[in-house]
Amino acid sequence: GDREGDLSYAVRRFTDEANRLYGVLNMRLRDRRYIAGDEFTIADIISFPWTIGWQAQGQDIDEFKHFKRWFEEVGARPGVQRGLAVGADLSTDTSKLPQEEQARIRKILYNQRALPVAD
Repeated sequence: GDREGDLSYAVRRFTDEANRLYGVLNMRLRDRRYIAGDEFTIADIISFPWTIGWQAQGQDIDEFKHFKRWFEEVGARPGVQRGLAVGADLSTDTSKLPQEEQARIRKILYNQRALPVAD
């Protein structure tokens, strides 16, 4: 698009911020089984999907042993497995789509700005 260019700073900034957040989660889990304590709660349910992409986020979960334990335990729960299976057949590797379709998807996903609202 019009705004493509050297993204190295942005990628590094995102990767470092994600690393910091994994560290926060790791520290939270150092003395408890789940995010909010000893019981599996909505905190775990809403956090888990955001952590599935740890590899794509440039993270090494071996650096975060408490997070890794939680991630593996939560990911192994039957209900989580059933939830992850829903729609799995709908996922698409967009790099294999025609260029026009990739451009259409990028337009939907990126460079979205809020529209001003009249007073």
